[in-house]
Amino acid sequence: MTASDGPSANARASLALQRRGTTQFVLDAIAWAVALASAAVFRYEFDVAPIVWLSLLGAALTAASVQYFAGMYFHLYRGRFAYGSFEEVRALTFTVLITMAVIAVLSFILIGPTRVPRSTAFIAAPIALVLMLAMRYARRLFNDRRLKPRDDAAPVLIFGAGEVGQRVLLATNRDADSDFRSVGFLDDDPEKRNLWLRGVPVLGTLDDLPRVAERTGAKIVVVAVGRANAELLRRVQDTATPHEIKVMVVPPFAEIHDDHERAADIRDISIEDLIGRQPVDTNVASIASYLNGRRVLVTGAGGSIGSELCRQIVQFGPAELIMLDRDETGLQAAQLATAGHGLLHTKDVVLADIRDAETLQQIFNSRLPEVVFHAAALKHLPMLEQYPDEAWKTNVTGTLNVIEAARSAGVTTFVNISTDKAANPTSVLGHSKRVAEKLTAWAAEETNLRYLSVRFGNVIGSRGSMLPTFQSLIEAGRPVTVTDPEVTRYFMTIPEACQLVVQAGGIGRGGEVLILDMGQPVKILDVAQRMIAMSGKDIEIVFTGLREGEKLHEELVGTSETTERPFHPKISHAKVESIAPHQLDSADWRKRMLSRPRNNETGVIRPLTPEARTTS
Repeated sequence: MTASDGPSANARASLALQRRGTTQFVLDAIAWAVALASAAVFRYEFDVAPIVWLSLLGAALTAASVQYFAGMYFHLYRGRFAYGSFEEVRALTFTVLITMAVIAVLSFILIGPTRVPRSTAFIAAPIALVLMLAMRYARRLFNDRRLKPRDDAAPVLIFGAGEVGQRVLLATNRDADSDFRSVGFLDDDPEKRNLWLRGVPVLGTLDDLPRVAERTGAKIVVVAVGRANAELLRRVQDTATPHEIKVMVVPPFAEIHDDHERAADIRDISIEDLIGRQPVDTNVASIASYLNGRRVLVTGAGGSIGSELCRQIVQFGPAELIMLDRDETGLQAAQLATAGHGLLHTKDVVLADIRDAETLQQIFNSRLPEVVFHAAALKHLPMLEQYPDEAWKTNVTGTLNVIEAARSAGVTTFVNISTDKAANPTSVLGHSKRVAEKLTAWAAEETNLRYLSVRFGNVIGSRGSMLPTFQSLIEAGRPVTVTDPEVTRYFMTIPEACQLVVQAGGIGRGGEVLILDMGQPVKILDVAQRMIAMSGKDIEIVFTGLREGEKLHEELVGTSETTERPFHPKISHAKVESIAPHQLDSADWRKRMLSRPRNNETGVIRPLTPEARTTS
């Protein structure tokens, strides 16, 4: 559509609304005429001789006039309401009552041959209301029939007969282009056993899925449960898969951008759905006012976490968002997500390396950020085991460079993004991020400002993480490699991780590390098996053994740390020991990383002693 087509399209839409309102008013006026005539006939016990038809015509014209103005007041003829909706019924009822009152008052005031019987208005009002409702209901039935899915639409069952399930029903059965046609509900609530919703019955519980699917011919079940957790989704899939029933889900309502579901919004269940957990309501909007009107800088803005963090920060109205990274392609993606273009010609993107202390100082002193989110880091554990010096240069020295630049620029809020591997660290990655936490705590002591860290587990779908790796192997038909049959990890989504980071800047205190309650850890073997089953391929799983530095089970809180939850029941606060920059010794750190004690049976590196941890 060209720019010139816009006004004409709007004009056509406005004309259509006017026609709809005019047509509806004419029908309502006819309803009043019929109702008044019927009321007069009833009043005189079907003897039409006493009826003064001219007076009745005047009453009908008066009723039509009052109906019009009252209806316009209640937006009845302005296209505000859907046909037959509760809101339209309420507005129509008020309009009819007002019209009845005016006619009744006039029948008491007027005298002579122009007066209609006083009871006429009271008899006519319910008749008129029933006629108007009947016309609207007939129009709604017509629309429903016109919008019903094609005959070849796939029959589906909806698990969940609540509000979300009813929205799915409307999305499928009132969409002529829908690929789905809802034929029944399933719900574990016994009170909904005999319920019918818009002509579609509740046919049983989830345990009845195989029987109901065979009876209805449905080969798809759509999970329509608000905030469904992974445990429930796994139960649905485990019930459906043996019977070759496909499982689909409805996205959270917040992810739907046009305020209503469509059949196209229904999507296949993903492994992220099955290994995720009940999202934690972090109430980000209520505490993110510290971003509004402030200059905010994000390091590592081109990464998975950094770019999503930038996208969320923009929503809180910062005065300026500065996205810093050494990856120009990543910066382009971040700019696309925040500014809607990837031209890379504006000052919101900064190409720089956090290892370059001099350049960082220049950037911070010229741009003067007030809030900093430090997401830049090297994060691949086995790679850093091979190259510990690189971990030191980026995760330790790079973090110190950012902290020093932030201090010199007067940054008041500094959030360092850490990892669960920093709790009782056994890997180069974990030790380097632990040092970064301690440097952040030192900066908090020095500045008496809000310099803090945020710690969480594996982020689902982040670049280079486990799930994309598994997916690539499966698509290529190659064996999926799992380190150990018993290995477990914590998982969270990228948006949720970033919500925690944003919230940390509002509720965290200087020198703390904030830790999200991540629920129960997930067994990696289960993830691999489910992904293979969902692919429909025959893929082998190969166990490679734990790599150097890896733990069998990750931890979120260190053994020497004590936690409290002063602000949110799902967010723990722990105090971190500090380390000053002059205490850092890269040569000694590297020597100790290479000489860490190992378990001879598994090759797993054991945690350092408490004495050794003080400098790592």
